[in-house]
Amino acid sequence: MKKLRIAVVAAFVALVLAQAVPVERTNPPVESLVQAPPAVMAALKKGCWDCHSNETVWGWHTKIAPISWLVAHDVNEGREELNFSRWGAIDAKRLQELAKKVPEEVGDGDMPPFLYVLAHPSAKPTDAERAAIVAWGRSLGATAAEPPAGTERAPDSAVQPASGSHAGHEAREREHEDGERRR
Repeated sequence: MKKLRIAVVAAFVALVLAQAVPVERTNPPVESLVQAPPAVMAALKKGCWDCHSNETVWGWHTKIAPISWLVAHDVNEGREELNFSRWGAIDAKRLQELAKKVPEEVGDGDMPPFLYVLAHPSAKPTDAERAAIVAWGRSLGATAAEPPAGTERAPDSAVQPASGSHAGHEAREREHEDGERRR
């Protein structure tokens, strides 16, 4: 019994000390937003935006170690892999890769990840949302196709300037907080 008490106290002390480890929860400026059909944008914002954009809603749970470490790591990794807030920085080769990867991972149910859906059940895409994202993802390959020699590439219709994105982020933040309060 005494060993159990020591273990519980040690675990509590470790948890308290873990709170002193700083975790960076940032939202860099939005450079350019992805342009997609309204249904796809709604599905992306619902299930992908927190980890794959610079408009992450950092909930209360992201301030408690060790959860904060996991969330910050996942967001940083997600932004590095695909960032909808830096869409204009994605080159044609990467768009070709995304045209394969997005449909595969969303279609197989690997995205959004299980732990994210567990913490945010409303983020789980419906079958229709999943199908819309998969179809849109496949179309990214056509967006990246290079024009014939001697012609200029048309302006990328998949890029939208970042203006007005802050208001959208604030609305998503309010929705997120309302959902947290209802639980």
